[in-house]
Amino acid sequence: MEQLLAILSELHPDVDFSTTEDLIDDGILDSLDIVTLVTEIHSEFDVTIPAEEIVPENFNSAEAIMALIEKLDEE
Repeated sequence: MEQLLAILSELHPDVDFSTTEDLIDDGILDSLDIVTLVTEIHSEFDVTIPAEEIVPENFNSAEAIMALIEKLDEE
């Protein structure tokens, strides 16, 4: 989780990603952020996020993103 929080903090240093739960719904992360995030997750965690998994509920919080990473890592 620390690695993910570091990646998110690089995108928006002013946001407390450990407590924010509406990253997409509140417009904190936009489409360019998601593209960057997917790329960084692939580099850092060696996980490829398929297009069908790039939906708001998977990116609305750090916990949701981490759950997605863990789910894809098990497959």
